[in-house]
Amino acid sequence: MKITYPLFAALLLALTGCSAAHSGKGAAAAKPETVLVTYHVQVGKEPELEAALLDAWEIYRSEHMVVSKPHVIVQENEGGGYTRFVEVFTWVKAPDHAPDRVKAMWNQEQSLCEARNGRTGIEGGEVKLVTGK
Repeated sequence: MKITYPLFAALLLALTGCSAAHSGKGAAAAKPETVLVTYHVQVGKEPELEAALLDAWEIYRSEHMVVSKPHVIVQENEGGGYTRFVEVFTWVKAPDHAPDRVKAMWNQEQSLCEARNGRTGIEGGEVKLVTGK
């Protein structure tokens, strides 16, 4: 499924809703959602994207937006001198009201990626976690 980064963020917002566990409203918490995100990094920007992904992870954790494990980032050669990163993690707090520093990280990640081979710079969606629970 091809989804642009802003559309992916909107999709996550729609699917996850607000997490009552962090809102203090007493309603049932939103179900955690595991996602797989692919980043088609611009040539030469690999170290910057890797650093941005690690920084974003620390922000997500400090904001209590994610489950700490599993969190996996892999780097893959796409051929033709191109690289992509693939990240798997689980949201526990919907990113619909993401703090400004999270939005800034998303903008930084987007600036380091590019559309390629008919795919957007950043793609993602919900997946089922089979192992590592």
